[in-house]
Amino acid sequence: MNESDNFPTVIGPDAKFKGELAFENGVKILGGFEGSISTKGNLLVASEGVIQADVEAGTVVVEGEINGNVAAADLVELKNTARLQGDLRCERLIVVDGASFVGHCNVGNGASGKGGAVKKAGAPAEQAPAAKPDEEDR
Repeated sequence: MNESDNFPTVIGPDAKFKGELAFENGVKILGGFEGSISTKGNLLVASEGVIQADVEAGTVVVEGEINGNVAAADLVELKNTARLQGDLRCERLIVVDGASFVGHCNVGNGASGKGGAVKKAGAPAEQAPAAKPDEEDR
């Protein structure tokens, strides 16, 4: 019963959807989806689920396959059967032995915010203006 509370919407194993998926609570995907997913809720891609989409969610648990970029406000968990191909941004990441992940990864405080990790990575480059005294010498 607890799982059905967390995932009140289920896309069945024989279902295939294309488009934009938005929801408030949780969705469990057992079938196929192509497009984009945006939510503050929880997304579970079951072991037989195949997603070809960019995903923005509160929490993402992957047992199946995602081809696309994933951004989670909190947690991304890649189970041992997970296959993720795309870039990943999240606050916390759990990768179980056996999971497959191909892409770039930003994890930690501020990584899930839009552009947050880019600003931090760019900070050292902002210190480069120390080269200005060389320009004055010219």
